[in-house]
Amino acid sequence: MRKLEGFQKGVNLGGWFSQLWENSEENYRSFITESDFEKIASWGMDHVRVPVDYTLVETEEGAYKPEGFAHLDRCVQWCRKYHLNMILDLHETAGYSFDRPGDSKGFFDDLPLQDRFCALWTQFAKRYGKDSDMVAFELLNEIVDPSVAQKWNVIARRAVETIRQDAPDTWILIGGILYNNVSAIKLLDPPYDDHIVYNFHCYEPMLFTHQGAGWVDCMPQDFRISYPGTTRDYAERMKELGLPEFFSPAGTEELGAAYFELRFSEAVAIAQERNVPLYCGEYGVIDRADLESTLAWFRDIHSVFEKYGIGHAAWNYKERDYGLIGEHYAPILDELLKVL
Repeated sequence: MRKLEGFQKGVNLGGWFSQLWENSEENYRSFITESDFEKIASWGMDHVRVPVDYTLVETEEGAYKPEGFAHLDRCVQWCRKYHLNMILDLHETAGYSFDRPGDSKGFFDDLPLQDRFCALWTQFAKRYGKDSDMVAFELLNEIVDPSVAQKWNVIARRAVETIRQDAPDTWILIGGILYNNVSAIKLLDPPYDDHIVYNFHCYEPMLFTHQGAGWVDCMPQDFRISYPGTTRDYAERMKELGLPEFFSPAGTEELGAAYFELRFSEAVAIAQERNVPLYCGEYGVIDRADLESTLAWFRDIHSVFEKYGIGHAAWNYKERDYGLIGEHYAPILDELLKVL
C-alpha cells in the first residue's frame, strides 16, 4: 500500500484554531506557541494536523480576515523552521459542523454554502499551494449523516477540482460518513488524481476511549473500564448503556492488535486496490482511563498502523480531555512517545 510520506507520525493541535473554549485573538496567540512546535519536533514527530474553523479566517457574512490567515502563515513558518509537515484540516465550514449534525444537513443541498466552501479552499490553495512540499489539505472534518455519502462525494470532487487550479500537486485528504468511520472508506469515490488520501478516525472501542465523557449521550461520567477485555463484555456493557452497536468481528474474542487488524482490513484492501495512501487523522484515549490500559491500547493500534504504513496523528497535543502534555499522561509520556 502507498504510504503518505512525511505524514507518518503526528499529533493534533486541537483547541487552537478550532474547538475553542474562547474564540479570541488571545487564544490564537497563546494556546500554542513556537516552543510547542520545537517540542513536538523533539519527540520525533514528522507532522502536525491543524484543525481550523472557518471563523478563524471568515466573518459570518463571508468576508475574509487577514489576521486569521496571518496566524496560519505563522504556523506554516514554524513548521518549516522545525522540519514538521502540516495538515490544514478545515474542521468546520459555514453551514456545517460535526458537533451539530442535525443543524448541518442543509449544507449538502445548499449550493451557496457549497460555493462558499469551495471559495475558501481557493483562498487556502492560492496561499499554501506553493508549500506542497510540506502542507497537505483536509477537505472537511467528519461527515456525520450516512444518508449524504454520495452528495459528499459530489461536493468533495468539486472542491478537489477547485483546489487543483492553484495547488496541482498538494496532497488532499478525504474522509467519509459516520464521523470518518473506517467502514465508510468503501463509499468514497475512486481517487480523482494521484495526490488523494483516504482519511479515517479511530476511537474504538468507544466504551474505552470515551469512558466518562460528559458529551457522549448515555455515558455516565463515573463509568470506567480497562483495556484489553473481551469483545463480548464490551458489547454487553455498551448495550446496557444504550451506546451504539459495538464492532465485534467474528473470531475475535479478545480485544488487542487482532481487533484493529480486522477493523481496518476492508479499508486496507480498498486502499491497496485503488493505490491510495491511508491515513488516520484522529485517535486517542480520554484522560479518565487508567494508564496501563492506555499504553496497551496505543501499542495495539500502532502495531497495525506500522504494519500497513498508515500515517496517523494522535488526538490531542494539549488539553481537550486527551492532552498528551497534561498531568494525566506525565507518568507514561516517555513510554508513550516510543510508541507514537
